[in-house]
Amino acid sequence: MTSNGIRTKCIPLSVTPILLMFLILAPVLCDAIKLNCSEPNQPALLKALTPVFNLSAIRPVMDTATRTNVSTFFTLYGILGVDEKSQLLLTYLWLSYWWMNEFVSWDPIQCGTDRISLPRDKFWVPDIVINEFVDEDTAPPVPYVYLFSDGSVHDAKPVRVVSSCNLDIYTFPFDIQNCTLTFNSYLHFTTDVKVLLGKSVENITKYSKMVMTTMGEWELLDITSNKFTLGRDDGEPVDELAFHIRVRRRATLYVVNLLIPSCFLITVDLFSFLLPPQTVDRSSFKMTLILGYTVFLLIMNDLLPITGNSIPLLNVFFSLCLALMVASLLETIFVTNLLGSSCNFSPVPRWAQVVVLQILGRVVCLPQKTKEPIGSGLKLNTVAPQQIADIGPPKAEEPVEETNTDQELRNMSRDLTALRLQVEQHLGGSQSSEEWMQLGFIIDRLLFGLYVLFISISFITIMVIWLNSYSQ
Repeated sequence: MTSNGIRTKCIPLSVTPILLMFLILAPVLCDAIKLNCSEPNQPALLKALTPVFNLSAIRPVMDTATRTNVSTFFTLYGILGVDEKSQLLLTYLWLSYWWMNEFVSWDPIQCGTDRISLPRDKFWVPDIVINEFVDEDTAPPVPYVYLFSDGSVHDAKPVRVVSSCNLDIYTFPFDIQNCTLTFNSYLHFTTDVKVLLGKSVENITKYSKMVMTTMGEWELLDITSNKFTLGRDDGEPVDELAFHIRVRRRATLYVVNLLIPSCFLITVDLFSFLLPPQTVDRSSFKMTLILGYTVFLLIMNDLLPITGNSIPLLNVFFSLCLALMVASLLETIFVTNLLGSSCNFSPVPRWAQVVVLQILGRVVCLPQKTKEPIGSGLKLNTVAPQQIADIGPPKAEEPVEETNTDQELRNMSRDLTALRLQVEQHLGGSQSSEEWMQLGFIIDRLLFGLYVLFISISFITIMVIWLNSYSQ
């Protein structure tokens, strides 16, 4: 036993030159150092710990082949935010490390306490780092650690972690992110420092949910962990402990401010097909609707994520809605022009009559009207045959009147023939115009049905993807 009251057990001095320097302060290395306090109070314990402070430069083991086990765990106190563009996760953690210091132990009764808080720089602390850390830690420093009577050391501190994370925002705003925090010794190999899980991940998750006060739009789902050893380029393995943090975005804000108004606008555009296509009011209404939807997207642009590696499905949804509105406007312009200028078109081609008027017309419940024979109404109003029937055979005693009557009948016949030709031309033009108008109505109803079908399939597909993502 030395004059400082430290009980030692001597070993041969086959040590390295570095350890030889510390042997001046601690005469011999020992299996365990037992402190003796002159009084049961902290000043006496601090005085007895003075030789131990001089050993803070080396790993606290008697034999360099002994591995230092560092128990690691944390409490997730807050989720500060997510930066989709930079692929970063901001969290606030309470870190805790436990390890053994073989250079010290004491009797709690003799020294009056079983633990004491001392400055961090008085002891060797493990160089545990978070591999995903990409920014400066701005959390307040904690300058003390706890030293217990059995030699265990407890280091706890808050950390503001800005960590890299591979964010997948394809299913925004119903996305679930899985970010990893990997703990390992930056310098020491597995033969020197081993990182262990200090608390079960179930307790970590439960306690984190209980104390968490800052989540914002994110909700903590669970925390899992796995242990593995990673080999470096020099062949020496490094012990690593990975924690996987799964968080889910709260989508209520985006549903109310983005999805519901967009669905309302696309529904209004859908019902605008009920307006008569031959008027300009329908085109003006659709143009106003597109303008309003564009302004809506510009106003709500701040709520959309700044895209990183992928384009969110919500952006595809908005682009789809805008494309459908533009397509419906183009269809209205086409049908309106077809209905308004049909009298100037040539007769409908035969293939169009068969495909559109007959086949598609039955599909959209607009069958082609039955054509009336040209001039069928003219026979009822033709008076020449009746006049000719009413005129009797010419009388011999009135030759002059017979000649005048024949001339009048011939003139009347020529007039009726010219009138008949004009009526036939007019009826032929009207029939062609009616066919073009019928073709326009059929196309309008057909495109309306395709519009409804495309919207239904697209919306159902997007909703299924979102629900599958959100239920994971």
